[in-house]
Amino acid sequence: MIRTTRLFITLLALFAGVACFAGAQSLSKIRKVDIQTGHEMIRVLKEEVPKNFIDPGFFGVDLQGALTAADTKLDKAESLAQVYGIIAQPLFNLNDPHTFFIPPKRNARLDYGFQMRMIGDKAFVTAVSPASDAAKKGLKAGDEIISVTGFTLTRGNIWKYVYINYIVRPGTTPQLVVKGPDGKEKKLAPSSKVTQNEPVLGFDATTDGKLDSKNMINWVIDEARMRKHRFEEIGDLIIWKAPHFDMNETTMNGLMGSVRKKGSLVLDLRENVGGHEENLERLAGLFLDHEVKICDFQGRKPVAPLMARGSGDCFKGKVVILTDSATSGAAELLARFLQLEKRATVIGDVTAGSVLRARLHRFDMGENPFAASISEAAPVMSDGVCIERVGVTPDELVLPTAQDLADSRDPVLSRAAKILGVELDPVKAGALFPIEWHLNLLKE
Repeated sequence: MIRTTRLFITLLALFAGVACFAGAQSLSKIRKVDIQTGHEMIRVLKEEVPKNFIDPGFFGVDLQGALTAADTKLDKAESLAQVYGIIAQPLFNLNDPHTFFIPPKRNARLDYGFQMRMIGDKAFVTAVSPASDAAKKGLKAGDEIISVTGFTLTRGNIWKYVYINYIVRPGTTPQLVVKGPDGKEKKLAPSSKVTQNEPVLGFDATTDGKLDSKNMINWVIDEARMRKHRFEEIGDLIIWKAPHFDMNETTMNGLMGSVRKKGSLVLDLRENVGGHEENLERLAGLFLDHEVKICDFQGRKPVAPLMARGSGDCFKGKVVILTDSATSGAAELLARFLQLEKRATVIGDVTAGSVLRARLHRFDMGENPFAASISEAAPVMSDGVCIERVGVTPDELVLPTAQDLADSRDPVLSRAAKILGVELDPVKAGALFPIEWHLNLLKE
């Protein structure tokens, strides 16, 4: 399956507003065994990353030297958080959002109570849980995020902020500077909600070591968004809200069966984090009556190309695909493939540009299993271009304004319906697929 670090990290911060951590006490205390375990983790990374990383030259970074220096620094660590930060830094230096260290499993969930997303080149709050401290302190959908704890978010650096503050050193109250649709700025420090003793992140992988649908990403969506594919029918038009491609063949066939009955389709891939490669091939084939190559892979090891498995029973109607800055991995490959094949019109925002094939490597170390995501191959489309760090440029750029967010309007879906000959008011469009917060965030 296609998975990248940014898929995971973007979801974690932009949509779920959730982090997992070991609890303040365990992160602050340090034991001799923690230092010893840290040394062993670095030893493992020294062996495994060079064997698997997409570039044997590590993009010009002296990775082995950085890991050796980190090994020395560990002896002076004063907290478990420092241990994890020291271990994470060498891979962080690669500046590759697909290659990163994942600390041992944590036992608490930290909910920030709001969601944010890059829209164009600015970060906005897109939703706030009604019962959250963020809501009580006045944070609202439509607020532009000027900075978070002094950090100005951009498309290029948001993964760095999230990785450091949500994965390696979570638990710090974000210091927000936001600007409302009225242009007025305000400072907020919303407290998070902590649920103790609830495992939320596992590192189990499939037998071949590929990132599995039930480890890094699903826990976020399962807990905060509920992984439902949703449909809305308006006459002969069907709107498919597809948050991911992680499902078995039977489920995917059932979803595609719902589409075949209609004359036109809006495929909403906004916030879609991708999923199984097999489902990408299957879904791409839904729109073609013959087999077509989706992409080749370039890497250190041979990887079979992905193929759209077309058939005579394909969907022959018009297709409009919706994308945003979080559309990632297999989802953006599908959007670009159908765009290149002139089989769909893509509207919305430029996608994440996060398509490298990464593999999750799990390392068992007694009570402290850890993992590392490592880039291994780059997909190249039929036009000879890899869209990593570039993304899919929509045929029509349609972005919600701050006021649209504040008023729960969806001009992107409204525009898609109009392209297909259906009038759909932006307010009604915004009410079709309401956000489903985790139950914990709906309690006072």
